[in-house]
Amino acid sequence: MNMLDDEDDQSFHATRDGHSHLSDVEWDAVERMGSTMGIHAVSVMLEALNRDAQHATIAKFIQNELDAEREKVALLHQQVSQQAELLREQGVQQFELLRQQQAAAGGSMHSRRPETLKIDISKYRGVEEDSLLRWFVE
Repeated sequence: MNMLDDEDDQSFHATRDGHSHLSDVEWDAVERMGSTMGIHAVSVMLEALNRDAQHATIAKFIQNELDAEREKVALLHQQVSQQAELLREQGVQQFELLRQQQAAAGGSMHSRRPETLKIDISKYRGVEEDSLLRWFVE
């Protein structure tokens, strides 16, 4: 339902018909102006201004809305960028902590060298009385 076409305010109801030179986008902006400034103020503005001044005033209102929305987007972008940087830093810290924990745990496991196994085996001389199989078994 059009705010400005409210049945309780019949005097303003006819203004949409009386301002057919305003585009749908401009009329939507007029409705938003009505919710911001009040229906009476918008009605007075539409009656007092000529067509060019109406277009200019509505365009200025739309531009102010756009500027306000751009400012909100810029602020949100800045907040998201800060949060992303904070998360990145936390990730780096967690990675570094995990790496240090693994190094500490791995360091204690690797610090013990396995004991070497020494076997006393005679050298294979390759003579007929010593077979290679017998040498492997020893």
